[in-house]
Amino acid sequence: MLGFKDRALHLRIAAPPVKGKANQELIKFLSDILGVSKSNLTIEKGMTSKMKVIGISGLTQNQVIRRSQMK
Repeated sequence: MLGFKDRALHLRIAAPPVKGKANQELIKFLSDILGVSKSNLTIEKGMTSKMKVIGISGLTQNQVIRRSQMK
């Protein structure tokens, strides 16, 4: 599931939240849909929470919105 609600991107990752697997899968997924390397993405807040703040370098906010809506 991927979509914007209340100015936030909402999605579900199928990986279990065990030993960071869900976080790894989230970074891989975002890297794929945004067309950036995984090193351009960081989890700024929420490493152990369902709610996360992701840092994205190399793209503007408009580019992130456009690229996430294209997939």
